[in-house]
Amino acid sequence: MDASIFRSYDVRGLYPQQIDAEQAKHIALAYLSVVSRKLHKPVKDLKIVVARDVREASEPLMTAAVEVFLQYGVEVHDLGLVSINDFYFALGHYKYNSGFMATASHNPAGYGGFKMAVNNTEYTDSIKFISGQQVYKEMQALKDFQPELIKGKLKNKEISKDHIKHILSFVEVKQIKKLKVLADTGNGMVGLILPKLFDKLPAELVSIFSELDPKFANRPPNPLAKDAHQAATQELLKNKADLGVMFDVDGDRMFLLDEKGQFIKGDMTLLLIAKMLLKKEAGAGIVYNLICSHAVPELITKWGGRAIRSEVGYINLARHMHAEHGIMSGEVSGHFAFKDNFYADSGLIALVLALQAISEDGRPLSEIVNDFKLYHRGDELNVEVESIEAKLEKLRYHYRDNIKDEIDGITVEFADWWFNVRPSNTEPLLRITVETRDRQSTERYQKEILAVINN
Repeated sequence: MDASIFRSYDVRGLYPQQIDAEQAKHIALAYLSVVSRKLHKPVKDLKIVVARDVREASEPLMTAAVEVFLQYGVEVHDLGLVSINDFYFALGHYKYNSGFMATASHNPAGYGGFKMAVNNTEYTDSIKFISGQQVYKEMQALKDFQPELIKGKLKNKEISKDHIKHILSFVEVKQIKKLKVLADTGNGMVGLILPKLFDKLPAELVSIFSELDPKFANRPPNPLAKDAHQAATQELLKNKADLGVMFDVDGDRMFLLDEKGQFIKGDMTLLLIAKMLLKKEAGAGIVYNLICSHAVPELITKWGGRAIRSEVGYINLARHMHAEHGIMSGEVSGHFAFKDNFYADSGLIALVLALQAISEDGRPLSEIVNDFKLYHRGDELNVEVESIEAKLEKLRYHYRDNIKDEIDGITVEFADWWFNVRPSNTEPLLRITVETRDRQSTERYQKEILAVINN
């Protein structure tokens, strides 16, 4: 089996070249072994929730996995076609032992895979993610894993009413104005639940690309892809909407567009939500990742909150939320997680909180966000290199007097600018983030860093 499909967060690979139904069975068995050991429960006593997205790979992969679960006595509750937000909610709210979802996140249509989680035994009301790498390691020792063969049970589970009630518990619905919202769900999973959610809100929903389509024909599955937001911008302006929202196709990443159709980066949306939450819960901890703008910790501190710095990746942010008592976390990539959502992501909770924040402020979204733009953070540069460590060593030497830390790549701080260079987990890439006072300075220092790497 191709080891590269087992990633830091999940399992993802081309279907059926890298992952197929037969391989899904081996993954499912290793997953059972991980869960059984973590929870100290025999496999036959496990109750697992499963779900899938609309990808062509997802149904055959999930069918194969469920076959394994039922072979060993597991009670399986099937959510069917849902977003990852629904999946996390079901796992936490109904207190299943663990969860297994067939999805390849925001990858292109030809991919398949799994996201996996378990109810946390260290903390109550908390989900803990199972990485693809954990499962791969477990596969190497499966000869010693021989659970009892016993017929399991399969049930269907409908959760939308309970989930919507949970989402709305995060806001004061009466405080939300009659905003017109243009939503682009990218032919992905949020298209199923979003109209039901807006039926409970004063806001008006205008949808594009809401029909499920396994080919994601209308735009890239990843909202951060080049030109992915063009259609949403055009429709937003045409409909004179107050704001827009885009989701990736499994639904956990949420991005806003302002009334002018301008795409808003995830760290600015984090500030929009955090400012409102800190008015209600003074001194609360807000977790951000280390490639967010320095405006994030500065403004959180100014508003009376505790800014908690984390490595990149939602598993890392969840860990910091637990350890340092954060109430939410956010990333440039559009992931937003909440303590009261079992420490898991929810693009839907982030959206309703943003709607309340915009409503309470009263200004157009572009004006609100403009207050947060204290610096100019450039778009992430991705540079393919032959030797990641050799290039990092060049940077260490050249900037040796200004290295802040190496908790995730190398972060370098100067009086009026900073940068981070970190390796990709899955590709021979270095990811470069630079922030300065203005665009010209950002472009100048990006060139300088590239010159050090390539010299």
